[in-house]
Amino acid sequence: MKWLVNPLHYPIAVLIGGLVLIVGVRLGGLPSYLIIPISSAIALGGAAVRQSQLPEPLMIENPALAKELESVRNTAQGVAEKAEVLREEADRALSDTSLQLDLLTQVQYACDRAQELPTQIETLARKFQGSDSLLSISELEDQLADIQTKLSQSSGASYQQLQSLQESLQRNIRLAKQGEDARQAQVISLNTSIQNLAGVLQQLQNKLRSADLADVQQVTELQNLSEELNSLQENVDILTHQQS
Repeated sequence: MKWLVNPLHYPIAVLIGGLVLIVGVRLGGLPSYLIIPISSAIALGGAAVRQSQLPEPLMIENPALAKELESVRNTAQGVAEKAEVLREEADRALSDTSLQLDLLTQVQYACDRAQELPTQIETLARKFQGSDSLLSISELEDQLADIQTKLSQSSGASYQQLQSLQESLQRNIRLAKQGEDARQAQVISLNTSIQNLAGVLQQLQNKLRSADLADVQQVTELQNLSEELNSLQENVDILTHQQS
């Protein structure tokens, strides 16, 4: 926690400290020389706690890149929170039949992977600190090779998502070869993947809430959505260099 914090940046902490001061002086009858240090300490302590709860500011000199990363970080946090809710719903909804236990395991794994997103984004953001941390062409080409390997083994919706990601990476490589900062394009590709992931997560939650779990076909649909969620998470792994 950082203790050198300006409480004026955290108005709720200042408000609480002010209330303590007013109550102590007017209602408690305490002397000002005693209550002022107490209220100040409360305001400072509250501000320090609040600061520790907030993500570290992004120290990136490229404003457009910092903005994109902040957007991705917020989206990732939202997806992680939704994944936790879905995991709890799945625990309640799925009983102990063998078919549902298999589904529960798949949903739990997909949710656990989705909850890793904020950490992955923070790791990427740290890598992008400063102005001289441009993506290397070799890194981008490694990512493209991974995507192309997955493309040869995919079909349907997963194939389409991978094809779109492949095009994004090819564009990023062209930018890097032109000497431009390809990090922003990389983060935009990542944002697209996480947005797609959020959409599938919502579909999975909606389906789980309405599905007849005695119907094998509907259970299969839920399993397919869980697999699609995992596939999208693998795409995020490639873009953030978090190979598993």
